[in-house]
Amino acid sequence: MTLTEGNFAQVAHVVAFRRAGPRGDESRPEDINDIRNLMLLCPQCHKLIDDHPDKYSRRPLEQYKSQHERRIRYVTALGPDRKTLVIVVNARIGGHVVQVPHAQIIEATAPRYPSSSDPMEIDLSAFADTSPGFFETAKHEISERMKRFFEPGGDGNRAQHVSVFALAPIPLLIYLGAQLSNKVPSEVYQRHRDTENWTWKRTGKPVSYAVRRRKNGHRQKVALVLSLSGTVPMQALPKAVRERSTIYEITLRGQHPAPTFLRVRQDVDRFRIAYQEAIGMILKSHGLVASIDLFPAVPAPIAVLCGRELLPKVHPRLRVYDYDRSTRGFTFKLEV
Repeated sequence: MTLTEGNFAQVAHVVAFRRAGPRGDESRPEDINDIRNLMLLCPQCHKLIDDHPDKYSRRPLEQYKSQHERRIRYVTALGPDRKTLVIVVNARIGGHVVQVPHAQIIEATAPRYPSSSDPMEIDLSAFADTSPGFFETAKHEISERMKRFFEPGGDGNRAQHVSVFALAPIPLLIYLGAQLSNKVPSEVYQRHRDTENWTWKRTGKPVSYAVRRRKNGHRQKVALVLSLSGTVPMQALPKAVRERSTIYEITLRGQHPAPTFLRVRQDVDRFRIAYQEAIGMILKSHGLVASIDLFPAVPAPIAVLCGRELLPKVHPRLRVYDYDRSTRGFTFKLEV
């Protein structure tokens, strides 16, 4: 009204300075003026909470304070270096498409923040996942979008960080990962079944991975089985692989494979190390093999990493198979 500058805030006590004051008879902190017992309020709110201490008791006031501090901590940390370019991939899986709400993207990427309200979207949902040419058509769409993304002047060349939210058939996610530049730091996210959001859990012990040789076979025919979301039985592999190939496996150490094992960020980082260890073991034992047959039972973020962590001039190609429920076995889908 007056355009006159002034500080009209008041420092309020959660537990009153005097025992006879509002909330003064609750458990008192050693230092009544400690910052943890203080709130910065306007005069009206200060009077409101002190006039109605039964309604505004200690617990809700501390919750308001904590929520506000978290929000302020978040917004003041959003410097230009915290921007991330978001890539969203949608496809039909069993006839269904799962959307990624923008609010969940913001929550999952914090303390980073999306560089645009509109993510770079690769929408494969228009293609029927049961059609014979689905994988080739979807591969072409991913390739074209990523090519434009990383072309000179494209968003990918200006990005300092990339966040990937993807739900699609596993072979396509491996192909997508191979199209991501390893020159740009990136992070992949998991849609959690219990909370139905994409935010990594903040508590919980990270999983450990075991890399082993499961079966000896021909020196130049190598297969890698990823038994993480579920166990991959030998009879599910093609007959030629079972009979002739040397088969390696990455699985969970000390627990049974399950779809919900991936919970915290460290689970992804530890898989990256185990995956490089497995490929290194194969190269050491078999030399420069032309390709590796890959049989994945993995969640989406792990699939993206399988493609992204490949070094084109060093590592063999991946011949990626996918599990077919109708035949109860794996069939070849694409090469990366």
